[in-house]
Amino acid sequence: MAPPGTVRSSSTAATAFTQVDLEASGRQIGWLHFPQSPHDDAWGTVAVPIAVLARGNGPTVILTGGSHGDEHEGPIVLGEIIRDFDLGRLSGRLIVLPAINTPAVAASCRTSPLDGLNLNRAFPGDAFGTITSQIASYVSGTLYPIADALIDLHSGGSSLEITASGIVTPGPDAASTQRNLDAVKAFGASVTVMMDNLGDPRTAGASAIAAGLTLVGAEMAGGGAVSIEALALCRRGTFRALAHLGAIAPDRETAAPPETRLLTVEGSDSYVLAPEGGVFEPFHPNGTTVSAGQPAGQLHFVESPHRPPLALNYGCGGIVYARRQPGRVRPGNCCLVVATPVK
Repeated sequence: MAPPGTVRSSSTAATAFTQVDLEASGRQIGWLHFPQSPHDDAWGTVAVPIAVLARGNGPTVILTGGSHGDEHEGPIVLGEIIRDFDLGRLSGRLIVLPAINTPAVAASCRTSPLDGLNLNRAFPGDAFGTITSQIASYVSGTLYPIADALIDLHSGGSSLEITASGIVTPGPDAASTQRNLDAVKAFGASVTVMMDNLGDPRTAGASAIAAGLTLVGAEMAGGGAVSIEALALCRRGTFRALAHLGAIAPDRETAAPPETRLLTVEGSDSYVLAPEGGVFEPFHPNGTTVSAGQPAGQLHFVESPHRPPLALNYGCGGIVYARRQPGRVRPGNCCLVVATPVK
């Protein structure tokens, strides 16, 4: 039974509850509770931190970090906003989920250790599914309907080193895509990449766009570490995006974001995938201009030294945008991603 003062999810079928009032003004910090009954906790919950900062009548913006537990810049920046943000600057409401996939964040793992699922491939979720599905269901069923925009902060995690960038997910029409593009350009990364995750509709961003929200995506370096440069960009970019969305007034830091280079990840040819297991040696660092058919790297079979390395080639030309971090690969692992300049 939920405690007194609890606010139930408004989605059709929901077990999640919280004592944070989504409609109240001021600064509230608390927990979303998702009931579970594992071996060691018969009547327990998974507690996901949530904060609501509200003042005035401006837009409602959801800010999420920690969808993948090995991506650290977003949770750091959102924690700072929860603690230190001056409510006097706010015109609207911020719903902040700094460690939205809390089990994965605690384990520093891309997927949840509770059910093995990737939260950013679990939308729109299932209120009576596993914990990851319940979190997705609460966000899509309760938070998206009351929001105007989503700022979704990611990095490459422990498996990829990604060029720090803003991410534009195309919308269902030109107006929606342009709205997302304008908001991401305001984030102010030196590189902005348009991509749709090969059309996968199960991401938080795709689900948000389907609900009519403006989406600001970001990829902040990676490698499982905290990048000094990417963290600084994430701090500045989040406030620039909030100013663009109308949630805070522009100031000297947010009024004029720098120019960005627009790239796109066009399709499957943009990905260099491992055809079999081995150790991948890349030939080029991120940012290198490459062409279709050019050697991208080679796969070493270190347990079978009689076998020569297997050459892997780029499927399209452009800029090396992301590179695999661990050397060891399995069949199907992503080794490299190429982004193509938008003409």
